[in-house]
Order: sequence, then C-alpha cells, then structure tokens
Amino acid sequence: MRRRLALLSTLALASGSVAALLPATTAQAQVQAQVRPRPAQHAAADSAAERRQVVRYWTATRMEAAEPLTPPTPAKGAKLSAADVTAASAGAQPTAGPSAGGPSTVAPSRAASSLQAARSGGAPWTGGGAVVRTTGRIFFTTQGRNASCSGSAVTSANKSVVITAGHCVKLNGAFHTNWVFVPGYDKGARPFGTWAATKLLTTPQWNASEDVDHDMAAAVVAPLDGRSLVDVVGGQGVAFNQPRRRQMYAFGYPAVAPYDGSKLVHCSGRAFDDHLLSDDLGLTCDQTGGASGGPWMLNFDESTGLGTLNSVNSFKYGFAPNWMFGPYFGNEAQAVYQWAQTTGVL
Repeated sequence: MRRRLALLSTLALASGSVAALLPATTAQAQVQAQVRPRPAQHAAADSAAERRQVVRYWTATRMEAAEPLTPPTPAKGAKLSAADVTAASAGAQPTAGPSAGGPSTVAPSRAASSLQAARSGGAPWTGGGAVVRTTGRIFFTTQGRNASCSGSAVTSANKSVVITAGHCVKLNGAFHTNWVFVPGYDKGARPFGTWAATKLLTTPQWNASEDVDHDMAAAVVAPLDGRSLVDVVGGQGVAFNQPRRRQMYAFGYPAVAPYDGSKLVHCSGRAFDDHLLSDDLGLTCDQTGGASGGPWMLNFDESTGLGTLNSVNSFKYGFAPNWMFGPYFGNEAQAVYQWAQTTGVL
C-alpha cells in the first residue's frame, strides 16, 4: 500500500498556525538507504569555483535571451482530437488517489471548504504573499543553448531543495548545465539572489525514457552568502499520494506569447484526470513554455501565499492550448524529494 505524506510550508510552521510531522532527523545515510525507488542523480556545480563561474555566467542579458524548452509530449503514439479531450473530461468528479490506508499527515491551515480555488485560466499573480518569494525562474544550458523553466523552494531537512519538472533538469538524454534558481524573479530583478545547483535528481522513469507520467525533479542548491535557500525565501509544503481531482493553484513564469517570462502567472480551478495519453492531472491554464516546473498547490491560501506542492507544470496537447498537465506525485516523486532533502548541499 502507498503511504500518504504531506509536509507543511516552513513559513506556516514558523507561525505556529498548523501542526505537522516534519522530516525525521535520522542520519543521512540511513534515510537514503531506505528510499525506494532510488532516483537518478547528477552532480552539478559541486565546487565553489564552479558555482562562482555558473553564477557569473548568468548575466541579465543571457537570462533575458534564454528560450523556454519545448515541453515533452506523451509518447504512446495515438492521434487525438479536441473532441477526445472533451469526452475524456466530461463528468469528472473528485476521487481518491491510488493510495489507501497507512499513516497520513494533512496540513491545511483552515477548513478545506474555505480554500476553494477561484477559477482562473491564467493571469498575473498580484496577491503577494510567500509564493512570490518561493517561486522563481530556472536558467540552464542544454545542448548548446540557454533555456528557462520555473520551480519552487520547498520545506526540507537541508533547507535547500527546489522542486521542478524532470525536463527542467534533463532532456534528450543529457542533464543540463549552468543550472541556477532565481526566486522572486521580477522583470529582470533578482531580489533574493542567484542560487547554483550542486545536485540534480529525477525519477528513474524520466531518466530512462522521459516518461511524462514521472516528469518531476529536484535540485539541491548551495548556500548563498552563508544562508540556506529556505532561510532566505521560505518554503512551500509538499505532499505525495494524495486524492486526485482537487482544487489547485498553478504558478509559473511562462515566456512564450502572450507572456514574456517577466512576471509570475497563476491559474486555478479543479484538477481533472487525463484519460488520453498519460496518467497526469489536468488544469485549465493558458501558461506557455517557460512555466514548466512551476508548482501546483493544494490548500493554497491567497491571504498568505502558502500551500502544499502536489504537482508541477509539465506538458500540453497541441490541440488543447488552454489545458496544462502535471504528473501525479506518487512514490517515485516522494523518493526524489526524500533523497534531495537528505543530500549534503556542498
């Protein structure tokens, strides 16, 4: 049986408004030895000299010129129409996920009924709160060109984990280089600095065959000026093996028209199941390339900007540009997170 796990945002914990079970303080090696399935890992800028070089590489000009990756698509071979999408989504109702039984930790700061998402297919986020600090743009070099994605800082034992999409760390068989996270990016400004990754991790399925059902990854970033990422920007919660078809908010930095990557954009509404070519979740959302890896959150509170990360922007079908899909966070995603949070940052 799968186990349900939810971790609170760091800022919520600090406020004392909610209670939860935090990651165990077991020795790093013992925790990692128990993690299954073991995620794929890649050393990034793992020396101080490399990190300085990577941060210097990302000038404002290079960031502005970085082009979003083409998001992945399901590779099951069928050709679908918009009618198929309509039929597949008709009558969708909230249902429990595949997990059953086992310990669970649920951490909403108020009753779920008070946190229903107001439907939005895509609009700049003007609500402020923690989400404008924890969400950021990701920049990297892949196959000779500079590109961008989105990601989110999450609460973690090492206070240094960024959750994003698998294709935002590895694509076409190769891990990306010059990988950095810029939380709070705003029209070129970097109010909380540029954080270089020391390690990139992804699911075994994405690593082996770039399976969109498992398009999830994490990065461990080095401290900046002696401080850890979560100590500077806070961290969103994260949850695994949760019920499907729930109210969710999705955030990202789309950089393809009508967007330009300069501001944080959000979508919100009830998620639905993709019955077409993946086992992913879907959401009405017009975010474009560059939003990949941006967080989908349960129990998001607009007044605080805090929620529980439970998927990421992953892909779209070409005939349905107003629908975004993201992977279900099950045991494989949980293993990536658990390994990342127990990894040394240097």
